[in-house]
Amino acid sequence: MQILGKLPRIASIVAFVIAGSIVLAGLFGPIVAVPFAIIPLCAGVGILRKRVWGAYGFAIFYFAQLLVVLVILLRLRSYSGGSLHLVVTFIGSLLLGVLYWFTGRSLAASGAPKGRAFPWIVATALTTIPFLFIQNFVIPSAAMEGTLLPGDRILAVMFPPQHPERGKMVLFYSPAERGYILVKRVIAVPGDRLRISRRVVILNGTALDEKYVTHDSSEQDFYPDDFPNEISLPDCAEGHELLSQHVVNGEIVVPAGNYFVLGDNRENSLDSRCWGFVSSSDVVGKPLMIYDSIDQTEEQASSPNQVLLGRRRWARLFKFL
Repeated sequence: MQILGKLPRIASIVAFVIAGSIVLAGLFGPIVAVPFAIIPLCAGVGILRKRVWGAYGFAIFYFAQLLVVLVILLRLRSYSGGSLHLVVTFIGSLLLGVLYWFTGRSLAASGAPKGRAFPWIVATALTTIPFLFIQNFVIPSAAMEGTLLPGDRILAVMFPPQHPERGKMVLFYSPAERGYILVKRVIAVPGDRLRISRRVVILNGTALDEKYVTHDSSEQDFYPDDFPNEISLPDCAEGHELLSQHVVNGEIVVPAGNYFVLGDNRENSLDSRCWGFVSSSDVVGKPLMIYDSIDQTEEQASSPNQVLLGRRRWARLFKFL
């Protein structure tokens, strides 16, 4: 029996290490990552069995990930969160793709059987194409508590471009900090008239029944109960100046191409009451589902080591939004 060459031996070991790393990452982070360990595991076994497509298939898988990373980088070119991680992922995928491509060539040159290409094409398509349309995010704050909790991992629809609707959640670039993406609920769309009276939103003359809203009495009131008003709030001067230009008869009139958004946790949310409207050009996506959730504080959810902190909230997994 022909002895496995040096490069295929190294490639198979790397594949098994990758599979083990994915399993560990899933146990301490997003549990949905665990099934993805099957791909490098099959590659490692295929290479050990001297199947050319065990290596070529894994190479194609990594080359396909390059496309996903490029799409995300282009889509979120103004997003500061995770940019370094994406660059590292791109370089790592490129190097691994090259490793397994040359491993495939080495096996082919040794006369090894080709194996089956179709399963690898299917697996690559299933693990690549969806991520051209959706993207994952971590919820770091309690601003949407009641609907989204710190430590929730969500999938968001990023393509085709989303058109915000009243009462629906939306992801957008923060008007205050351009490098960050926020999630809030759309309350008013262009042309709507809005005011808040005793914490109740009045939209186009009708009081909204917002069952999703949380009022935390333990929080110190940052916002007055009525809005709009003449009260100056810390770090909100620019937004208040913008909003004041659109007050008609005591109501905010939402201008064309803009949206008025609020957090569901009304006493613990920086939103349109502070920094004004959200431009339609800043909207990037719409939350689709919670795919994983780890019980974390805001500080833990914002930590670089967030995947290692907190217990899993099993009841929140795969909850559609």
